[in-house]
Amino acid sequence: MSIPTEPIGSIPRPSALLTAMADHAAGRLGDDDLAAAQDAAVADTLARLESIGSPVLVDGEQSKPSFATYPIAGLDGLAADGAVIPFADGHTRQLPRLTTGPFRYGERAATYLRAARRHTALPVKQAVIAPSALSLLYPADGIAGYPRKAFVDDLVAAAEADIRGCLDAGAHVVQLDFTEGRLSLKLDPSGGLLEQFVALNNQVLERFTDDERARIGVHTCPGGDQDSTHSADVDYAALLPTLFTLRAGNFYVELAGEADPGRVLDLIAAHLPAQARIFVGVTDPIDPAVETPEQVRDRVLEAARRLPAERLGTCDDCGFAPFADDTSTSRDTAFAKIAARVEGTALAAEALGV
Repeated sequence: MSIPTEPIGSIPRPSALLTAMADHAAGRLGDDDLAAAQDAAVADTLARLESIGSPVLVDGEQSKPSFATYPIAGLDGLAADGAVIPFADGHTRQLPRLTTGPFRYGERAATYLRAARRHTALPVKQAVIAPSALSLLYPADGIAGYPRKAFVDDLVAAAEADIRGCLDAGAHVVQLDFTEGRLSLKLDPSGGLLEQFVALNNQVLERFTDDERARIGVHTCPGGDQDSTHSADVDYAALLPTLFTLRAGNFYVELAGEADPGRVLDLIAAHLPAQARIFVGVTDPIDPAVETPEQVRDRVLEAARRLPAERLGTCDDCGFAPFADDTSTSRDTAFAKIAARVEGTALAAEALGV
């Protein structure tokens, strides 16, 4: 496809997997049976994406507890009372708090990638959590015998290994989920926290070659959990100039859910990073209405009036179920929106003659 199109990551879990997860949590199902249910859900996800013509596949994060916590699930040295992320509808998510060092990943994303690639010969994209999100695990009052600098050094090494493992395992691209970027401006409107996050992420990205960074992207959105957001009221004008200093080859930008997409496109065009490709969101996962291919086409054409077609791609605004217990969007709705994105992007490419 002359205008590339990619999913972001998570897709709602099928009912059989949700039941298996509940039974496992209650002690009624063993680890092996849960793993079998997860693998079946991955296979079904990949098959459905293939059937609607998606040129790039994802495993839908069927086996992850969440997009953010997969590296630390089940690890010791964590307390439950970490940073709280409030959403506009009143619900919250809470990260754990690190209580001891050294910091290590318990699971790496390449494990999910290798499992997915057993089920398909098509390109598979792998999402990973940005190190800036995991930096929130370190408590403000520190950890005795484990200074923050030592934690950051361990975090950077672990994040590099997570990304490199995916590249080595054959990922089509690796996407850093950086939803905390926009949120940081709500927590610190001065932009200082955002600059810290970007500097930390760049410590990792700078460990890769230009060719490797061409296969690494960054996703930004205002959150999308249980049909609510945590930072949609933060102006992109405050985010994009700093965001685009990240040393990445692709940027995946939430756009369909914005009140004024044209204004955001103007901002992107004004701060377009050299050589990077911009994937604009053309479907809104938290809107229950399924976009038509024609609506997607028109959104792509609007973007192409401001951005060079050769630097343009399309994506969904966000994952459809970034936390495993999010059932606010049905699996069928998610696939219908993805199908509209794929078909609408193709219509736009035809209209543009590219």
